[in-house]
Amino acid sequence: MSPQPSALPAPPTGQSGRQPLYVYSGGFLTEVGVRRILTLAGYDLRLGLPGQGDTVAVWGHSPTAARGEAVSALRDARIVRIEDAFLRSIHPGRAETPAGLLIDPVGVHYDPSGPSRIEQILAGEPLDDTAILQRAHWGIARWNRLKLSKYNNSSESAHLPAPGYVLIIDQKPGDAAIRHGGAGAATFREMLNAAVDDFPHARIVIKLHPAADGRHHFREMDFGPRVTFLDAPISPAALLEGASAVYTVSSQMGFEAILAGHRPRVFGRPFYAGWGLSEDNQPIPRRGRKLSRAQLFAAAMILAPTWYDPCRDRLCSYEDAVDLMEARLRVWREDSAGHVAIGMKRWKRRVLCDFFGQSWPLKFAATPGRAITLSRETGRGLLVWGSVDPAPEGLPLRRVEDGFLRSRGLGARLVPPLSLIADDLGMHYDPARESRLERLIAAPCPPDSLLRAERLVGRLIAAGLSKYNTGNEMTEPLRPGHRILVPGQVENDASVLLGCGSIRTNLALLEACRAANPDAVLVYKPHPDVEAGLRPGRLTESQVMAHADHLALEADPATLIAQVDEVWTLTSLLGFEALLRGKKVTCLGQPFYAGWGLTRDLMPPIARRSARPTLAQLVHAALIGYPRYLDPVSGLPCPVEVVIERLAQGNVPPQRPMLRLLSLLQLARRRRH
Repeated sequence: MSPQPSALPAPPTGQSGRQPLYVYSGGFLTEVGVRRILTLAGYDLRLGLPGQGDTVAVWGHSPTAARGEAVSALRDARIVRIEDAFLRSIHPGRAETPAGLLIDPVGVHYDPSGPSRIEQILAGEPLDDTAILQRAHWGIARWNRLKLSKYNNSSESAHLPAPGYVLIIDQKPGDAAIRHGGAGAATFREMLNAAVDDFPHARIVIKLHPAADGRHHFREMDFGPRVTFLDAPISPAALLEGASAVYTVSSQMGFEAILAGHRPRVFGRPFYAGWGLSEDNQPIPRRGRKLSRAQLFAAAMILAPTWYDPCRDRLCSYEDAVDLMEARLRVWREDSAGHVAIGMKRWKRRVLCDFFGQSWPLKFAATPGRAITLSRETGRGLLVWGSVDPAPEGLPLRRVEDGFLRSRGLGARLVPPLSLIADDLGMHYDPARESRLERLIAAPCPPDSLLRAERLVGRLIAAGLSKYNTGNEMTEPLRPGHRILVPGQVENDASVLLGCGSIRTNLALLEACRAANPDAVLVYKPHPDVEAGLRPGRLTESQVMAHADHLALEADPATLIAQVDEVWTLTSLLGFEALLRGKKVTCLGQPFYAGWGLTRDLMPPIARRSARPTLAQLVHAALIGYPRYLDPVSGLPCPVEVVIERLAQGNVPPQRPMLRLLSLLQLARRRRH
């Protein structure tokens, strides 16, 4: 989605076309991400003294803000207050570029002594636009589904208290949101006493702020037999899910509690209080409007913030920011304990480090025994390539393979992938056991995800993309008639060995297709690895033409699919790509996309595959939920949409010279043998 138009006024600009913005805090200059967001938002950061009517930037009500406030008063300059948006990063602190900023020329959201931009939106905007409210409903659902918070480095394995407790949210002592929110240290003890009185028999859980460094607002005498102090990095969403009531002073977790369906009791005066969604100990008279959760979310997450896309280096919508955060968060959650890799070819190791070593450096083991020992000693999981199984006996294991939108060039030519799969159950090409992809396909898919998948299909078709994105457009016209594309495969590929029955060779596939379709126009396309002489499965021209009408050499798959009526395949991914383009697909094997009611299947059904997903559900599982993607330009984990843009625009760095030389040597060796 495109970014929403900014509600900020458009003051006079300088010669650069951007508004001069004077800063007196080093963070605005040293924090590259913050500076870049402000630049893209139309500001030109400067040192020196502003003129009358110019603008000074300060960070909220931080200690350094006093310098900018003094200069503003002295020079009769305006002030814009900057704060992090309510979805910021994985880790607390300033090491990561924020996902977005609140750029507020009115006030600051946690200071109710005057209005802020968020408050103006909540109090004065209609907030009844159907499209915005639909986005807000979907945004809340996705927020809860992904268990998001401002910071997202919480542990998924941390021990949670048994559900049914009263949750009290502590905050970092000295935080500006406390000082300017009409509260102090005594307010937190008042809140605890109120919770104890309101729920005389309930367990009380006090959650520490993640950046509090062990400091809190409570005394030892406060920790009675039914009061638990929780300082582990537990997911706020998981804590809210188990709570029967929520108490807060002015923490953002109070806002998140509203999104989770709670009606928190609020002892301070945060931005989300006063709109009929909380029980407020300190009412704010000017906030009398009654709003829905969706309206609150629309203002705080869609309309007020300025969101940033670090892959494309541009401002973006809230939805795009969440796509990016989801990609990064998946990496953190799956890799935070680290991995030991086994069975990985040396040329792949750099790629694997890029994909799986951003949280902790990968450890590579030469033998399964050494890998198991390292895993047990370090608590790391195992990464193995494909179906290789080092018999880990209960150790966490993920099997790695290329994704379905891989690269511009062949893996057999050592072209690095832009997507990889790490499956913790099985592998998608082995129908003998369940894979993570099967579970994703069978699971219900929310409406916003289906819409994203439908848009994704449109982009893929418009860009003419496939797995490897090699080949040329067909120059030889195909004969008229009912055209069937028969894609050849690598005959020792795992998907053929594990997913096929008695028909498991390219020649047998051609023979079966011709026998069932005697009058059709058959088009045979060799697999690009086979055609390049890199893998087995080659048919001679006479073998092909004994059954087919056309031999499509070095043909672009997307162009070829567009010219045929249907596809017959063993287990080729080209069958999936044909489904995306509305073609009928007949499977003689059992690829991941077969057995769901979307293909004609000639092998016995797989009992597990009883769900009947739509094509959009299949696409969401296979291209959004299952693979990981790595942006080849920024080096960051990214959503699939970024990779589509890179491939469509040809913005993929060239293969490293050493890998190109190694691939040529391997090709020469294979051809000699």
